[in-house]
Amino acid sequence: MKTFKGRTAVITGAASGFGLETSRIAAREGMNVVMADVQPDALDKAAAEVAALGAQVLPYRLDVSKAAEVEALGEAVQQRFGAPHFVFNNAGVGSGGLIWENSLKDWEWVLGVNLMGVVHGVRVFTPMMLVAAYADPKYEGHIVNTASMAGLLNPPNMGVYNVSKHAVVSLSETLYQDLALVSEQVSASVLCPFFVPTGIQQSHRNRPAELGADEKPTRSQLVQQAMTDKAVGSGKVSAAEVAQNVFDAVAEKRFYIYSHPKALASVQTRLEDIMQARNPTDPFAGKPEIGDALRSALRATK
Repeated sequence: MKTFKGRTAVITGAASGFGLETSRIAAREGMNVVMADVQPDALDKAAAEVAALGAQVLPYRLDVSKAAEVEALGEAVQQRFGAPHFVFNNAGVGSGGLIWENSLKDWEWVLGVNLMGVVHGVRVFTPMMLVAAYADPKYEGHIVNTASMAGLLNPPNMGVYNVSKHAVVSLSETLYQDLALVSEQVSASVLCPFFVPTGIQQSHRNRPAELGADEKPTRSQLVQQAMTDKAVGSGKVSAAEVAQNVFDAVAEKRFYIYSHPKALASVQTRLEDIMQARNPTDPFAGKPEIGDALRSALRATK
């Protein structure tokens, strides 16, 4: 997609992090911006800021894990702007802990947002975009799904999050291939960021009560929260830089989008493990002090 001006972007998780930065760029590019988020106060503030940049903005409060709410968003977008040109299925939450300690509600919450939120976005908006493409040979559409480097690796003590993000990578690769079968006008990408300060480590602030917001965290979850806070807080790549990379990838029709290309060395090691049928490599082989600290924390007397 070479032209953004006058076109429409739909962005979930738009009130913070990658979503907000992408909304800002979309506005500066002259796009109509549909900003969807679960947190109404933050959404109102973000939408007002983006509107002040000169964009037509449609703020929309929703929980992406709810199919009916995403379907209603699709109807609202169609009525206001018509079929969108850029859909960023970006809303996500973070969670950690030893995989057998994750409760059923942990699984329902994380998979509901991180995976089913993307599923609903793809299911609702892809048909709209294809209809527009069939009707107009000049139409261009692109879908970007936010996964993670945890969708290409399997760091320990992050199981439920890893599973959700691996599923998003698989979904996105399949979407790319499926779209190529039916249209040259609509394509897809997957965003796999590493540790970037976005606020995702505090996503439990929006966890619904019925999905365990009041559950007491386990020791392993507390350990992972502390490690993630430190890693994310010290990230050197900004959310704004990642958002610009997303736009560059859409313009270039580039599928894989990375924030930290150097992290791909670990992906290569994992793939070599698979190809050589060897046991998974110690993820802390290059920084044993981190692995030692994690093992010590998890093995400490309760």
